[in-house]
Amino acid sequence: MRNIKIIVEYFGKGFNGWQKQPDKLNIQGEIERAIFEVTGENVDLTASGRTDAGVHSLGQTANFKMENPIPIQKIPLAINSKLKKTIRVKSAEEVDDRFHARYNCKGKKYRYVINNAPIESALYRDYELHIANVLDVKKMQEAANFFVGKFDFSAFKSSGTSSKNSVREIYKAEVIKEGDRINIELTGSGFLYNMVRIISGTLVDVGLGKLEPNDIPKIIESKDRDNAGKTLPPQGLYLVEVYY
Repeated sequence: MRNIKIIVEYFGKGFNGWQKQPDKLNIQGEIERAIFEVTGENVDLTASGRTDAGVHSLGQTANFKMENPIPIQKIPLAINSKLKKTIRVKSAEEVDDRFHARYNCKGKKYRYVINNAPIESALYRDYELHIANVLDVKKMQEAANFFVGKFDFSAFKSSGTSSKNSVREIYKAEVIKEGDRINIELTGSGFLYNMVRIISGTLVDVGLGKLEPNDIPKIIESKDRDNAGKTLPPQGLYLVEVYY
């Protein structure tokens, strides 16, 4: 039995997230279907974690096991030939039988993209969140620094989370301005349900002057979701990379 690790890029609009669900279009189900069409084998595709409806990926990692002897270098092209063009397998490699995309994950990097131009883009509206009011990027970065460390992030998770433990560690938090775009980049051990979108919403409140950077430690300590910012919409969020 071969253990195949793949890196997947996808455009989240139109999909009901990563996880396979009956009667709903999803990323996992589409890739499993494509693998069956290529190999004739029903596989269980395991990802590093789920992404929600509308969220994009630049580098989701997943693995599956199969018997088919197809050369490893041909796997991405073969699977992609059976997929919608909004999903691409970027690479494939054969890994140790013990490799598990979820359990072996050491960390992830996410990016939230904001278009801070006065006028919304007609072309990129499904890839970013438009905010017309000018954001104070310097204050947003000051606030982001307070998220670095190991904390109970209960104030930054949605009520639908299945995780009982809300402690996570953020290794790096950056707010990067590139022209009219502002990228909020968070790298950490793992993230709670909607955590990145809520942190990003809180940083937007700082950028708008609704909160001060020094308010962040108090919000973290409160463990109260009502004290943090709103959950930003999914189209601006990207899973950038998974670390092993």
